Amino acid sequence: MDLTDTGTAVNLISGLVILTGVIGVIVPVLPGLLLTWGGVMLWAVLGEGSGGARLLVAVIATLIAVAGLVIKYLWPGKKLKDTGVPTSAVAVGGVLGLIGFFVVPFVGLVLGFVLGVWLMELRRLGSERAWSSTRSTIGAVGLSLLVELASALLIAVVWLFGLAFA
Repeated sequence: MDLTDTGTAVNLISGLVILTGVIGVIVPVLPGLLLTWGGVMLWAVLGEGSGGARLLVAVIATLIAVAGLVIKYLWPGKKLKDTGVPTSAVAVGGVLGLIGFFVVPFVGLVLGFVLGVWLMELRRLGSERAWSSTRSTIGAVGLSLLVELASALLIAVVWLFGLAFA
């Protein structure tokens, strides 16, 4: 592999950005879906090969990214609304998750979020129903993560097809 070749270097850098984006979905420190999409855009703009194929891959990746972002918020949000978990509980969970991330790196994000939601639901519902409501919230957040991961992986697959056929 000749890294002095511009096309090869762009392909390699784009692939690393896409991989970093997919990992960023799982490790919520990086904007995963945005990085994955950005890696494809980098390849589409600077890469060598068929301009039509690169444009098609860029359009498909953009549609997947937009759909993923919309679905990521709407679908879990509807599930939360259906279960009756208030936005304030999710907000407190988010704040405690952010604090927890810095106190106990990586694990603290999840622990802080769960603790925040549980405390708010404990105050609102009492001890018998608080955990059930918290589980619903965790499920909705997990669904959001799965939608984003599926979108990022689908973008990566579209890029691989474009790489093979451009």
